[in-house]
Amino acid sequence: MLQIEAIHHVAILTSTELYEESKRFYTEVLGFTVMAEVYRAERNSYKLDLALHGQYQLELFSFPDYRERGSYPEAKGLRHLAFAVKDVEAGYDWLQQKGVKVETIRTDAFTGKPFLFFYDPNGQPLELYQV
Repeated sequence: MLQIEAIHHVAILTSTELYEESKRFYTEVLGFTVMAEVYRAERNSYKLDLALHGQYQLELFSFPDYRERGSYPEAKGLRHLAFAVKDVEAGYDWLQQKGVKVETIRTDAFTGKPFLFFYDPNGQPLELYQV
């Protein structure tokens, strides 16, 4: 039987033009740290490994032929990535101060917990969910 231990990472794509802005967003706004950054000449692409609290979590890939999502937000594949936070309102204020596009805080009808959606520089939907 396959026994999955944990989620190892989530891969996120960015355009070549928005790579540096995306890198700043995930490090300076969201607080991830860079574990490794590699330029892959054969693909004309960067691969950035990012960690949160010392755990490997995100891979950020740049591609010159990056394509927009097929539909919004219900494209095939990743719908959104959610981050657990202790205080959604504080997260809302922080993202607003950083000029990030943020939706209003909502309440999960099943759990009663607050959450909100926001967007990275490529328009990838992200979520803050209060734990």
